[in-house]
Amino acid sequence: MESRNKKTVFLYLAPAIIISVIFLYLPIIINLFESFYSWGALSPKKSFVGLDNYVRMFKDKVFLVAVKNNLLFVIGSVTCQIGISLIIASVLEAKFMRKTQRFFQTVYFIPSLLMATVVGITFKMIYSPSLGIVNPMLKSLGVDTSHIDLLGNASSATLSIVGMSQWQYIGYTVILFLVAIQNISEDLYEAASIDGASPLKKFLYITLPQLKDTILINTIITVTGSIREYDEVFVTTNGGPGSSTETLATYLYKAGFKNDQMGYASAIAFFIFIITFLIGLLQMRSYHMEDNN
Repeated sequence: MESRNKKTVFLYLAPAIIISVIFLYLPIIINLFESFYSWGALSPKKSFVGLDNYVRMFKDKVFLVAVKNNLLFVIGSVTCQIGISLIIASVLEAKFMRKTQRFFQTVYFIPSLLMATVVGITFKMIYSPSLGIVNPMLKSLGVDTSHIDLLGNASSATLSIVGMSQWQYIGYTVILFLVAIQNISEDLYEAASIDGASPLKKFLYITLPQLKDTILINTIITVTGSIREYDEVFVTTNGGPGSSTETLATYLYKAGFKNDQMGYASAIAFFIFIITFLIGLLQMRSYHMEDNN
């Protein structure tokens, strides 16, 4: 009977396992294999180069710029989509906000429904020194805007795209945190109120511990999404000016499909996979260590 149950379970799991192997694990293995060769999509010849693509990668200045920019996206996204989103969700769940909560939920969530292309084009116009509204606003405050071009200057372009990305996605995590907060038992807050706990202490000692799982999941999604950042950069600057706003994903695309260096692009792709895999693994491991303590 037990053997029959095991066969039944395996029968139901088999389609999902087969699909995962074919469309997830097999492409990763093939990509790793291809990264050891120098080849192009337009050339039938493949030359085995071993680890040369990986050595070249870490000597490539544009690749290092891309890594730095992805790190900026990670820092900005964790700060805004985890930290600020959690604060906003807590405020929206406060009693004095109950009447207007649905309105603000909608206001925060609408940007996450927009296509990245639409958001990119819109902010490209907003940031424009001739057509946008940012420079006129700064000028009205007495700021000299003659040298301000948020997307045209290498020093400000990446940070401007990071800010745009947070505007679009912060509402999504606000809703996730808000739903999680609403599932926390009111008895905990009532008991804390009886003991004279302040709103800050309730947030630190009740809300945060109860949201540990949600924070972990949101952090994994946010960090991995930041490492795979592509759409916003492609639409607004396409990696420019120069290569100052390149990310790993945009540089991978250019290496593979513009420069026809598929072996090098495969190495970059495997690097992205390893980084996202290790980050997820570390976060899960740290969660289990805290759980055991």
